[in-house]
Amino acid sequence: MPENGALTPHHPQVVAEREHLEASRAALRAMREDTLALKAQGGTGWSTEVLNLALQARAAALVDRADVPLFFGRLDYAADGDTDFQAEHYYVGRRHVHDAHGDPMVVDWRAPVSLAFYRASAKQPMGLGLRRRFGFSGGVLTAIEDEPFGDAATAPAADDSGGSSILRQEIERPRTGPMRDIVATIQPEQDEIVRADLATSICVQGAPGTGKTAVGLHRVAFLLYAHRERIKRGGALVVGPNRQFLKYIEQVLPALGEIDVAQATVAELVDRAPVRATEDGAPARLKGDARMAEVLARAVWAHIAEPAEALLVVRGSRRWRVPAYELAEHIEALRGRDVRYGAGRTMLGQRIAHSVLTRMEEAGESPDDRVQNAVARSQPVRKAVDQAWPAVDPAKLLHALFSDPERLASAAEGILSAEEQELLIWPKPPRSAGAARWTAADVVLLDELADLLERTSSLAHVVVDEAQDLSAMQLRAVARRCTTGSVTVLGDIAQATTPWATGSWAVALEHLGKGEAHIEELTQGFRVPRQIIEYAARLLPSIAPELAPPTSVRQQGGGLEVRPVADDGELTSELIATVRRALADEGSIGLIAADADLDRIGKSLAKADIAGTRLDAEETEGAEEPRLILVPATLAKGLEYDQVIVVEPGTIAAAEHDALLGLRRLYVVLTRAVTRLTVLHARPLPAELAAA
Repeated sequence: MPENGALTPHHPQVVAEREHLEASRAALRAMREDTLALKAQGGTGWSTEVLNLALQARAAALVDRADVPLFFGRLDYAADGDTDFQAEHYYVGRRHVHDAHGDPMVVDWRAPVSLAFYRASAKQPMGLGLRRRFGFSGGVLTAIEDEPFGDAATAPAADDSGGSSILRQEIERPRTGPMRDIVATIQPEQDEIVRADLATSICVQGAPGTGKTAVGLHRVAFLLYAHRERIKRGGALVVGPNRQFLKYIEQVLPALGEIDVAQATVAELVDRAPVRATEDGAPARLKGDARMAEVLARAVWAHIAEPAEALLVVRGSRRWRVPAYELAEHIEALRGRDVRYGAGRTMLGQRIAHSVLTRMEEAGESPDDRVQNAVARSQPVRKAVDQAWPAVDPAKLLHALFSDPERLASAAEGILSAEEQELLIWPKPPRSAGAARWTAADVVLLDELADLLERTSSLAHVVVDEAQDLSAMQLRAVARRCTTGSVTVLGDIAQATTPWATGSWAVALEHLGKGEAHIEELTQGFRVPRQIIEYAARLLPSIAPELAPPTSVRQQGGGLEVRPVADDGELTSELIATVRRALADEGSIGLIAADADLDRIGKSLAKADIAGTRLDAEETEGAEEPRLILVPATLAKGLEYDQVIVVEPGTIAAAEHDALLGLRRLYVVLTRAVTRLTVLHARPLPAELAAA
């Protein structure tokens, strides 16, 4: 056996495993062909179409990607092990594959039999005799590496450090393009989160490089496996900070065979009106404050009016009278039931109609449900409902609140100060709600109002990433989508860069309605090298002193260089030279700078005949994925690049209105590299970063 413990490509065992891989690929193709050959028989046109769509989705999930290995591990259970799994061995992969007889050739990584691949240890072998890992290059199996258990566990370790060389190589493998799955490298502490029960809500506080985003996505994939019908009925959703981030992660779930999970930004989730304007920090912070929920609720329910007169309903030759006090009793009873405003309107009409029917029965008539519905729809009843419980339109109500100081004062009394109310009032109110230039914060309030009127549908599970940046009102918007389901919250308090961020997971979970959620902290990084994470961690005492400093298992394989230059001219020359050196190496390159500087940097690179694409540029159909991406600092969160070049950290930090937020933004930027970080600056570094 070679010194690193991995068998070479021409070893007989490697050849045999490669043959099993090819046979498994052939079996997967056969499974897909069998699915495509199925046709819906009989039934209605609608049911036939639904079944055919389901078959097409199944076929899409069975597509074999040549560059993605079907399996990455093998489990050999000991013959005398205390386990229900008695087969000689199981291959663990991204999806289940069976042969023509139905016998498994690859078992799904989410299946109970696969648990030992992630959890077994020398102290708890979980019935294993041997765990085997496979190394791949371009989808071709090139190496195997064995970890024996039990009596054979005295064999040499897989590498000099006592860990798996194949595992380390997979973690450190350069990447270009979108994020990939981590099923071959999930660690035990990550696996516990991934396999948590559907009813359990979890909050993952994760330092950079700890894999929190991947853990959240793999949890969705696991829940779809373990609770497929319930998740498909209720729906699953991944919420990300922006479209660039969602594009970066969009291939992870399809690579695992899961294509039925929706993805959206918070802005897309609350798309109640077009966003046509921006606003400065103070009004936006106030509109994100949880107190706004009570202000809006008061404004909605203030429409309820005390009935002033009795109601008279004519049916044929008879007249039926419902006194004002009885109408008021119906309204009071409905208010006590805590119903949505719109539902209350409908129920009030039915209650009034029931009062009329009671009088009809007392007079000897025999009305049925059809008569009650007809009375509820009659003009006198509809008029009485409109007067006592008028219809409300969210946009018109918010327009009225922000246009009328007296109306706002009435709704905000005892909640917002006079100064705060003044921040909300439009200096020049638009003529109508249709002419309003709504901001992103306004649209979240419109979503809150819409939910006060009609209950928002709940999903079975929601994953919300970069949740530390959400305001209380944005968190409430997400909460409305999982009131009867569970949630996986992902983020890092140290990376909170919005002025309206809640600043505490306990507070954020309360706004999500999941105060009982388990908070798990991941501090061990796998992708970001030690020297890079330690450099960025110089900022932690200033930006998040309550968090434990992150660590990294990557003690080697990374590089850090901080290069000061004399002036802007030398900075440009050094930047061009640095980019050229980066392009000579393998992997993706992210050039990150302050948003306002990026156009100038792009022009300088273009003059030097260096092609790069801005992250926020519109996509060109069929264009090849570029290696050099110019990344605005405000969009860097959640992304990773093999090499990162950061230009003028001081300018990035100073671009934020608040010094704390500026340092947090810089922390985000400095932790995007998984191989090499180069920092170029002509201006002084922030004092916290420059300190030894």
